[in-house]
Amino acid sequence: MFITKKHIPRRTFLRGAGVTLALPLLESMVPALTPLRVSAAAPVKRFVGIWHPHGAAPGYWSPLKEGKNFEFSFITKPLEPFRDRTVLITGLDMPETMATDDEPGGDHARGASLLSGARPRRNAVSPYLGATIDQMIAQKHGQDSILSSIQLGVEDTGNFGNCNWGYSCAYSNSISWTSPTQPLPTQVNPRVAFERLFGDGTSAAERLAGRKQNASILDSVTKELVHFKKDLGAGDRARLDTYVENISELERRIRIAMDNSASEPGEDVPFGLPESKHVHYRLMYDLMALAFEGDITRSATFMLGRDLTGITFPESGFNGGWHGTSHHGDKPENVANYAKVNRYHVQNLAYFCDKLKNTPDGDGTVLDHVLIYKGSNMGNSHRHAHEKVPVILVGGIDGRFEGNRHIVFPDNQQRTSNMLLSILHLYGIEQDKIGSSTGPLAPLEMV
Repeated sequence: MFITKKHIPRRTFLRGAGVTLALPLLESMVPALTPLRVSAAAPVKRFVGIWHPHGAAPGYWSPLKEGKNFEFSFITKPLEPFRDRTVLITGLDMPETMATDDEPGGDHARGASLLSGARPRRNAVSPYLGATIDQMIAQKHGQDSILSSIQLGVEDTGNFGNCNWGYSCAYSNSISWTSPTQPLPTQVNPRVAFERLFGDGTSAAERLAGRKQNASILDSVTKELVHFKKDLGAGDRARLDTYVENISELERRIRIAMDNSASEPGEDVPFGLPESKHVHYRLMYDLMALAFEGDITRSATFMLGRDLTGITFPESGFNGGWHGTSHHGDKPENVANYAKVNRYHVQNLAYFCDKLKNTPDGDGTVLDHVLIYKGSNMGNSHRHAHEKVPVILVGGIDGRFEGNRHIVFPDNQQRTSNMLLSILHLYGIEQDKIGSSTGPLAPLEMV
């Protein structure tokens, strides 16, 4: 511990023209001889909700063994290095997204149920759903951060054929809702998201000029950084240097991606989206990692695609469009190809987990103080089945959430909304119900 009679407040910022630079947790932010857990620099709980459409390849997702020390499946194998922080759940259903006799069809229009546990209203005058757990967690744990939450994606919102069967496009465009009637917009442009994390929110004209000049957002805080570092210990100086270098490197990569844009720029945003979806995913994961390291936000959502999307992933080893490939006809060769697509997205998740595991945070790492929920509203997507949906949980929440578990439920016995209720309890949000939940998912709360 860096021993000093004085300490830097945890909420310390360096400010410049159009920039507010939040700082990572430094030893100098902990009062001398004070246990971290009772100081203002105590680690905080964070949450990430990741949505992926079109379920998972049957036979390739669920591990064969239940309980501890299971063998990872083909799809989940990339998470094996994080076994001690990984919980896989088999057997959960998402009835809120199922078609009924009264509401047939619409299987690709109810994705917003992922974090709400509520059924979207059909033919409503305005969208109506329910507050999502990311927003409830942000309300409790993120009110003293710069941004209470962030919502990221990789595809522009709009009508891509998925606003069907009388359902509002809002249910497909956003998985984060502050209230039953307020969906939050999803930011898909890495540069705009970067500026939201590190800009001061008041200098749009200056930031626009900076985009056109390819100026670094960090330029205006260079002098402040030099002055601030003078009173830091060697360890804190190294930590701060690494943090700033990572921000600068991410900004450089974003600029390169923008130069290879796949979409037309506009006057407000003079660049489009990265041409490579692989690059796009990694940039967004890196943005979330830096946002957590600087405690800029504690709650994030990430939409990996939109229902009926035709995105391709050559890095997966198969180049078919996502939605088309998900309709594998239960043919072994097609199912195997779809499993490659699913595994690719878990590889990206592992990339993110590795970033968090290598980011110190108090008495552990950021991975010890977050819960990542990656899920879908479908199981076997070819059959539009909303049973046995794939559920991946990674992280320690407060360092005590037990990993190395494969939890299996009997068919048609449990639902994801019960899991959402238990997640809220793990964050100290005690309520009796969310969406269509019938009670907490008891095994999840055993820590």
